[in-house]
Amino acid sequence: MLEVKDGLILYHGSYCEVKEPDLAKCAKRKDFGRGFYLTTSKEQAENFLRTSIIKAIAIGKIEKGQNYGYISTFEVKLSGKLETHIFKNADVDWLHCVAAHRKKKMFIEVEQEMTKYDIIAGKIADDATNATLTAYLAGAFGTAGDKESDDFCIKRLLPNKLKNQYCFKTKAAIECLKFVESEKICLK
Repeated sequence: MLEVKDGLILYHGSYCEVKEPDLAKCAKRKDFGRGFYLTTSKEQAENFLRTSIIKAIAIGKIEKGQNYGYISTFEVKLSGKLETHIFKNADVDWLHCVAAHRKKKMFIEVEQEMTKYDIIAGKIADDATNATLTAYLAGAFGTAGDKESDDFCIKRLLPNKLKNQYCFKTKAAIECLKFVESEKICLK
């Protein structure tokens, strides 16, 4: 069950060690918008390393040939009142949220509604599901937002064992993440 509570351990996979997350360095147009993304699955964080390394090489942040990354571990220490939204399932609301954040001017009202949250959690659209979401956004299943199109997309996503992700979107949310350790992972 997805929840945000004191003591929750979360993992972040990256081409570099991350001890102090910086929202200014976080990319836009991710599943839940700009934010620092983590997961309860160390395996999922490790799977993201390859993607992070490829992107970092492409934009010149690291040298071609780097075959290692880091899993940074954080513990949640809640302080203050944070607005949190948790998508319990990969349903139509989750799909529209992901679509709104991935593609400009799609489900604008959903994207605006999500700006009030410090933390958003839900299923992750990973490499295994990206093709399905890309097809949905491109209209391959019909018009995004139509019941038939939404249902078809969700049915194609659900057989995948979707992991979870937590997006810490605000400074107040980031301040609740306490760095524990990092582990260097060499890719094969």
